[in-house]
Amino acid sequence: MNKLVRSFGYAFQGVFFALRNERNMRIHVCCMLYMFFFLGFFDFFVLTRTEIAVLLLANAIVLAGELFNTAIEATIDLLQKKHSKEGKIAKDTAAAAVLAAVLFAVALGIVLLWQPPAFRELFQYFTSRPFALIAFGISLVIAALFIFVPKGEKKTKP
Repeated sequence: MNKLVRSFGYAFQGVFFALRNERNMRIHVCCMLYMFFFLGFFDFFVLTRTEIAVLLLANAIVLAGELFNTAIEATIDLLQKKHSKEGKIAKDTAAAAVLAAVLFAVALGIVLLWQPPAFRELFQYFTSRPFALIAFGISLVIAALFIFVPKGEKKTKP
């Protein structure tokens, strides 16, 4: 049982490392949190449980892809002290896999969430509640700081 608990601890360390050191991971997490906040807090969007499950799956694929990409980049950096064509191919294709997952998730989000009446209601909600609009604006500033202010270890290029 102790090994199992430790393995979860190591997994969470990996997630926290990626959040501290990978800007794209922070972007993915912020977008996901905003989307699920708006879907959970407001009832403007009409989605079935299956559609919500598909959105969760698409987000999980993006986050897992970003974690795999981070692991591949770290492994290549560990194994190669100088630039190589093979290392570049490995890093570029890992990044391309994340891009493919993100494009799929965005397309899926557009298909499922393109509900103009919901966006009109959301707009009316914020325009009729200035404090909610101000709180949303403040949250965007905090999210931008979270995403763009470096937090992690300084990476060195081989």
